[in-house]
Amino acid sequence: MKYLITAVMALMLSACSTLNTGWDYDPGVNFSQYKSYAWVEKQSEDTSYHLDGLMDQRVRDALDRQLAQKGLQAAAKENADILVNYLTKVDKKINVDTFNTNYGYNPYWGPGWGWGGNMQTQTTVREYEIGTLIVDLVDAKSGKLIWRGSVADTIRDSDTPQKRIAKVNEAVASVMSNFPPKVEK
Repeated sequence: MKYLITAVMALMLSACSTLNTGWDYDPGVNFSQYKSYAWVEKQSEDTSYHLDGLMDQRVRDALDRQLAQKGLQAAAKENADILVNYLTKVDKKINVDTFNTNYGYNPYWGPGWGWGGNMQTQTTVREYEIGTLIVDLVDAKSGKLIWRGSVADTIRDSDTPQKRIAKVNEAVASVMSNFPPKVEK
């Protein structure tokens, strides 16, 4: 499972992609009041929903950079205004494509005899995975979720650590592009 999650995030965040991002937030929250953040501490040793090792650090580094660009400073948990956490998940999908062709010469007597009477059907089935990164921001005082962003993409292979870092940075920048939320008028 640990390898799968690491591979998923590395692959999800690689190659040319169209990142599918989404956000939700509490409209009653004044986001300008938040000046500092801290990471949520792990409650257990269960790492089944978190990335491990290098990918975990890449996601955290990318989120740290994005939050700093938004004007938030890292702080000790007891002094932070916001607590930050992220989760990952993988969904398997199946794509079925069927193509019908009706062309050519059918030399046999019966229905479809002569030109254009040959019907062929080809079906291809492809299984693929969609990886999702979810970022949660929680008000440290109330413990309420105030903002959630997600980014999803088809998992693809990425060869080098530099490409993985670039894709993680792209995905995190994409998901954090609507924080703080833009107020619609």
